[in-house]
Amino acid sequence: MFREITAEQLDVLLTDNANINLIDVREPDEWEEGHIAQARSIPLSQFQAREHEVHDVPGEVIFICRSGGRSGRVCEYMTSQGYDVINVDGGMLSWKGEVVTGE
Repeated sequence: MFREITAEQLDVLLTDNANINLIDVREPDEWEEGHIAQARSIPLSQFQAREHEVHDVPGEVIFICRSGGRSGRVCEYMTSQGYDVINVDGGMLSWKGEVVTGE
């Protein structure tokens, strides 16, 4: 089983400059419409081919998507592979912080 945090808890981690590795699994068009500046994009449709990139950045691995469903599926998969990961419950729909647009 994987852990979950709220968007508010994620905001606190980012504000405190916690050592996190935030990965957004939404598709490129969703990413470009608005994403968290500290996040990296690994779209779900490309995840299997790019799974090796997850740990390219140090820190606690946190996945986010639009509402928490896709990132939850990624968390289930990563947990089954033996990784300790966290899902953002409610995803970007519950994010109240700043977003950046574009690539």
